Formats: sequence, C-alpha cells, structure tokens
Amino acid sequence: MVGIIIAVVVVLILVFVASTYNSCVALKNQGEEAYAQIDAHLKQRYDLIPNLVETVKGYAKHEQGTLTAVIEARNKAMSASGVEEKDKADKAFEGTLKSLFALSEAYPDLKANTNFMDLQNQLSKLETEILQARKYYNGVVKTFNTKIETFPTSLIVGLFGGKFKKMAYLEVAEAERQNVKVQF
Repeated sequence: MVGIIIAVVVVLILVFVASTYNSCVALKNQGEEAYAQIDAHLKQRYDLIPNLVETVKGYAKHEQGTLTAVIEARNKAMSASGVEEKDKADKAFEGTLKSLFALSEAYPDLKANTNFMDLQNQLSKLETEILQARKYYNGVVKTFNTKIETFPTSLIVGLFGGKFKKMAYLEVAEAERQNVKVQF
C-alpha cells in the first residue's frame, strides 16, 4: 500500500514538472513568435523607405543630408541582431524618419504628391501594426517572466539550468516620453 502511494506521488510530481516545463516552453515560443511578427512588420517598413526616399529626392534635392541619414539608419536597423540591439536601432531609425516627414511641410508640392501620400499612408498603417505587435510581445514577455520567477515554477526552471531566461521588454524611446509642447 505504501509503495502505491509513493508511486502515485512520484507520478503526480513528474506530471507537474512536465506540465510546468511545457507551459514555459510554450510561453517562450510564443514570445519568439511575437517578436518574429514585429520583425516582419519592421521589414515591410524598411522596404517602403527606399521608395519614399526616391519620391522625396525629386522635390528636395538639397536635403541630401536628411535622405542619407534615413538610409543609413534603415541599413543599421536592418543589420541589427538581438531584441535589444534591434529595438535600439529601430528607435534611431524612427527619429530619422520623423525628419523625412518634416520635409514634406517645407515642400507643398511633395505633400500633394500622390505617391508620397500613398507611401505615407502605408507607413502609417504599418506603424499601427507595429505598435499592436509590440503590445502583444510585451504582454507575452510579462506572462513568461512572471511565470518563471514565481514559486514553484522558479524551482522547476532552476532544474533546467539556463534554458529559461528572463525576456526583455520593448520600451518607448526616451525622446518619445517627453511632454509634447503645444503652442497656439
């Protein structure tokens, strides 16, 4: 009778460990998939930029410095690796992109160009999709990090060495945290 009880307890412990391990694996994979979605959206955005720059070139020939900065930032963002490095490079890219759109204010003909407007609308839609994908990713990261840090999961995670490491959040760039000054 004691042997059966011990066997049942051992089986229950093994089922619990396996279940916990599998749920951690599932959350880790979900986080990787969520980041892959962000990566796919960023790739679409990066692919739009050469077309946007070419459209702007025709109207703002003497703004070469801005156009070069946008392309360089795009190339750096595309070649970055790792979540944190890609996020940092993407923030720098977003800053140069803002300067590109600021040019449209100085060139009314550019602002009225249908190609420019179409590209700007596509980019705006992509920005919304990127924001939603980042929110989803951060939600998965929160769930995963909470799970691996709480008891008793933290004990089980510890059994598997460094397989489950805390995932990094995607954060807002410091410049975007500043209050927007509105003047009339």
